[in-house]
Amino acid sequence: MRAGLRADRVPPVQARSTARKHPKHGPYEDPVEDAEEAAASVPPCWLCGRPLGKAIVWHHPVPKSRGGRDVVPMHPICQQTLIANFTNSELQRHALDVEAFLAYPNVRKFVDWVAKKDPDFNASPSKKQR
Repeated sequence: MRAGLRADRVPPVQARSTARKHPKHGPYEDPVEDAEEAAASVPPCWLCGRPLGKAIVWHHPVPKSRGGRDVVPMHPICQQTLIANFTNSELQRHALDVEAFLAYPNVRKFVDWVAKKDPDFNASPSKKQR
């Protein structure tokens, strides 16, 4: 017997886990139907109102550094536009009021422009002119 191992203290054999394509118990669920249901339940973008594509960003309208806990779904390009045009203080001031953001000419111009684009469209937004 090896030193340090006693006969009554044999390490347990670790069970191999195998990845299953489908659950062991329960009915087979069609992934196509699940994807269609999930796509139908996705809310529109918080800023522009277009349907969301494959990339969804959960944005904090009030920054976390300012105590914000609520999140809203957005396109990545819409979130980048908000971040490029507003400081954290301005985001906190407007909070969840989309109409306050849309009152700014730069944001309104962006939303009007992006309304004609595909939901998965992405480009770098212009920087705020300070």
